[in-house]
Amino acid sequence: MGLVILTGIVLSSSDVGEFDKRLVILTKEAGRVTAFAKGARRPNNALVAACSPFCFGTFEAFEGRNSYHISKANISNYFRDLAIEYDKVCLGSYFLEVADFLSVEGVDERNRLALLYQSLKALESGRFSHRLLRNIYDLKTWVIDGEYPNVFSCMCCGKKESLTTFSIKRHGMICKECSETEPGVDISGSTLYAMQFIVSSSIEKLYTFVLNSETEEELTRILDAYRLNYRAHKYKSEDFI
Repeated sequence: MGLVILTGIVLSSSDVGEFDKRLVILTKEAGRVTAFAKGARRPNNALVAACSPFCFGTFEAFEGRNSYHISKANISNYFRDLAIEYDKVCLGSYFLEVADFLSVEGVDERNRLALLYQSLKALESGRFSHRLLRNIYDLKTWVIDGEYPNVFSCMCCGKKESLTTFSIKRHGMICKECSETEPGVDISGSTLYAMQFIVSSSIEKLYTFVLNSETEEELTRILDAYRLNYRAHKYKSEDFI
């Protein structure tokens, strides 16, 4: 076994045996990994504080055949403010659960890790409505996974102008002319622009805007419908948000 340094966020933590912890960590170097922290449930163990969900930092670990064994951790952000408010804990747990379900071991998950970290920072800041945070997180997650709707051109004729209708069936936008024969829901220019910004912007610039209530409601209706049609998995944390 070789010693490695992993940078990432603890997605989940569970008890193993009498004193140990089993962690699932989304890392920059190895995607989603399973790691064990021996003795982490002992009161004076140095790993106690590092074995909680939301913890972000570096983990020194020995790499085994199917898992890692943590020897040391340096946590740079515990996201402690998330634990103060119930609603923040619930939405933050949703972010973690989505990342856990969709991430893959041994695959480059740097974009997913960056999105998760920036989303938790935005949630902790209190500057954004929770439904906007979820909409941004989910839409950008679909971008990372290549399952996002086309919001830049008509799905029928390819035209890039006069995009007025969103089609669940067509997986994206429809222009005004094609909407006469292709069903869909009307979408305002501001909502379309918001979706285009989320899809095309860098992760670091995602949480730099807010929407008025009308635009936010329209964006939520569209993405809620999209979730129902293109995502089969039900997340447990959705029952609480």
